[in-house]
Amino acid sequence: MEGTVFTPSLEGMNHVKNEEGEMLTKPFLDVCKLVLPVIDKLGAAMTLVKSDIGGNITRLESKHASNPSKYNLLYSMVREEIEAKTAKASSSCTNGLLWLTRAMDFLVELFRNLLEHADWTMSQACSDAYGKTLKKWHGWIASSSFTVAMKMAPDRKKFMDVIGGSGDVSKDMEAFCVNFAPFLVENHKFLESIGMDNMKAA
Repeated sequence: MEGTVFTPSLEGMNHVKNEEGEMLTKPFLDVCKLVLPVIDKLGAAMTLVKSDIGGNITRLESKHASNPSKYNLLYSMVREEIEAKTAKASSSCTNGLLWLTRAMDFLVELFRNLLEHADWTMSQACSDAYGKTLKKWHGWIASSSFTVAMKMAPDRKKFMDVIGGSGDVSKDMEAFCVNFAPFLVENHKFLESIGMDNMKAA
């Protein structure tokens, strides 16, 4: 593998915004998709997160594919649902974007933990990231299954070796956190502006 698991997503981030600084649907979703191989390397522990992220990406991609020029900007499909009063439906693109953003928050936090706490096990890094991000939005059942899953997290060193490839994994991981986190903050601000940022899981 040339570079690390993060190399393609770092390249992809250069194309997420247009010249006006607006977020583009396809490039944003592509970067999220490029992170999925990292989750794969976390093994069974992250099956839930991966299927959740994958499902939300597919939902947003399908909507974009139905009319690429109309839905070229990431927030256009959300604005349309707000007007149609369908944004709060569990199958809405708004809900898809909200949960995709939250799952990505979790991953960024997990990567930060791995960078900042060299002595933590993978389970510790996962649990702490979960506590800071997804936990408050999950109901009891999701929270319980997550807690069990995180006990199955792989050995930290093995994980870092596998995602490292031929590059500097710490450097790329840090670059991913620094460059990707602002997109997530922007998504939250937008979702907050339409009263959708604090929806809990059903």
